[in-house]
Amino acid sequence: MLDDATLEAVDAWAARNRVTRSEAIGRLVRLGLTVVPAATPARTARTGRAIELAAMQIDQLIDPEAPADERDRRIARLTEGPPEFVDARVDLPKRKS
Repeated sequence: MLDDATLEAVDAWAARNRVTRSEAIGRLVRLGLTVVPAATPARTARTGRAIELAAMQIDQLIDPEAPADERDRRIARLTEGPPEFVDARVDLPKRKS
């Protein structure tokens, strides 16, 4: 069921387009289904550079004697955050399982 404000908006749209409420709802639904969502903006060069600089700084802080895979794990944990919180971040796309 549509709320009163939505019905008023649909009725106004229907009047402007000289169609019935039923036809207006059908057309609006079809329009809504054909709209392509806006793509998320690509990372800019500045973002890439910031990530690069952060990785270089972290690389200097991590124990140089640690194995390469351990160093990579530590860098990922520092740049992405703890695994418990990574999925809660809204500024990053969801990771593939």
